[in-house]
Amino acid sequence: MNTTIITDYLPQKWTHILKHVIDSNRFQDLIKWLDLEMAHEVVFPPTANIFTAYSTNPIENIKVVIIGQDPYHGINQAHGLSFSVLKGDKQPPSLRNIFKELESDLGFPAPPKNVGNLTYWSNQGVFLLNSVLTVTESKPNSHKNKGWEEFTDATIQAISKHHKNVVFILWGGFAQKKSKFIDQTKHLIIATPHPSPLGAYRGFWDSKPFSKTNTYLVDTNQTPIDWQIKL
Repeated sequence: MNTTIITDYLPQKWTHILKHVIDSNRFQDLIKWLDLEMAHEVVFPPTANIFTAYSTNPIENIKVVIIGQDPYHGINQAHGLSFSVLKGDKQPPSLRNIFKELESDLGFPAPPKNVGNLTYWSNQGVFLLNSVLTVTESKPNSHKNKGWEEFTDATIQAISKHHKNVVFILWGGFAQKKSKFIDQTKHLIIATPHPSPLGAYRGFWDSKPFSKTNTYLVDTNQTPIDWQIKL
């Protein structure tokens, strides 16, 4: 793998916006490291899906940003959208809790346990961004601190700078650290504990992030998100 991963799969407008990061030595080192890792290990998501969040969301279309940590590390799970899994794969615990809160908040019934693809959300302007965009099979956080964070932090900064009235949903302490990149005079931050089984009881339940998001979008003359899960 080489920098064609950027030119081939990252949309041109995003490439232009993030050019200063892509051209940096840090990012070039990341590409070289990924090249070696992919030569010896299975890396998720597939190369063509690493930038799915970017390819489905031009910056001007983004209404909501939901920040995750790194991709799922099992086969047929990660496809470039945070918290989302490919159809047919069992919902991970955090995603299952997200669906439970969605049902409590808006009344949409939770989908079957083998349905967890959030592409329908993404297509409406929900930018499902992981801080780290790749992972080695069965090794969570294995690509942490290799260079992706600079790329995705710059993404958050760009959305904050070049856009307005975006809702940033920050679940858990890791995501909430990204608030320093967000201009809170132009955007809304919804910060709660993480939906994982270890954190949900600390304040994720009944936090109503979906209805709060839609209220803000309507108040800022935007079309609300249809949060239903399409089977």
